[in-house]
Amino acid sequence: MEETTTVPFKNLHSREYQGHKKKVHSVAWNCIGTKLASGSVDQTARIWHIELHGHGKAKDIELKGHTDSVDQLCWDPKHADLIATASGDKTVRLWDARSGKCSQQAELSGENINITYKPDGTHIAVGNRDDELTILDVRKFKAIHKRKFGYEVNEIAWNMTGDMFFLTTGNGTVEVLAYPSLRAVDTLMAHTAGCYCIAIDPLGRYFAVGSADSLVSLWDISEMLCVRTFTKLEWPVRTISFNHTGEYIASASEDLFIDISNVQTGRSVHQIPCRAAMNSVEWNPNYNLLAYAGDDKNKYQADEGVFRIFGFESA
Repeated sequence: MEETTTVPFKNLHSREYQGHKKKVHSVAWNCIGTKLASGSVDQTARIWHIELHGHGKAKDIELKGHTDSVDQLCWDPKHADLIATASGDKTVRLWDARSGKCSQQAELSGENINITYKPDGTHIAVGNRDDELTILDVRKFKAIHKRKFGYEVNEIAWNMTGDMFFLTTGNGTVEVLAYPSLRAVDTLMAHTAGCYCIAIDPLGRYFAVGSADSLVSLWDISEMLCVRTFTKLEWPVRTISFNHTGEYIASASEDLFIDISNVQTGRSVHQIPCRAAMNSVEWNPNYNLLAYAGDDKNKYQADEGVFRIFGFESA
């Protein structure tokens, strides 16, 4: 067992960031943890320069050009100012976060709901509503692989070395493919209901899967065996994230709290109250700051378009 430092979660606060006109679907930190991107149903993404210390107003820049909801976004793992967005408008766009300009665009065949970078930054994988996977070469921004699956594909991820590719499915399985061949290597019977989300531990030991059965399962990546489950949530798990040390995992659903559990013990250590079902949680790659966004509405039942970050010493 590693020494675990206990983070004083109960003394930490959340701050709210407002700017979008409709609900926020996705939040993601850049590779050095200085900027956060948010993607919204209002057809825009925004880049926020987050002040980690002090109380300056967060400066934000709008990425405009998509003609449908920006469902998912992900930053270049090697470049702190390049970000890719996937939209229901069938395009994937690459942006420079300093200027807010779109530098590349690819027209794909369906409504895109998932996007992830290969850890070395060379390829982007995109999943659409028709269970089709497209791999883009980032430099040329052209499709180099296309594969349609005969089952519901939910979330996608590479392992840290980039030679394995994971798909979570509506059948409760995790499909493990070799990369780049996309040859099927393993089918893990992970849950009794659909698997919605997947996260890779930053130390490369584990991956975690969130399911419609309300459980999060933790898998040893070298053995492909389930080592424990996290049982705090009662609703389908929509989103999960490991913190930068790999000690904690955050998970969220339609339960009105975000759970933070200790990865080694499986025990819940903190809950962050929230007012709505959550769509996205993501830990900062360098600090214990957790960004989260959900279906928040105001008292008139209109979308609020906010996200929050938990982990500040003052509100």
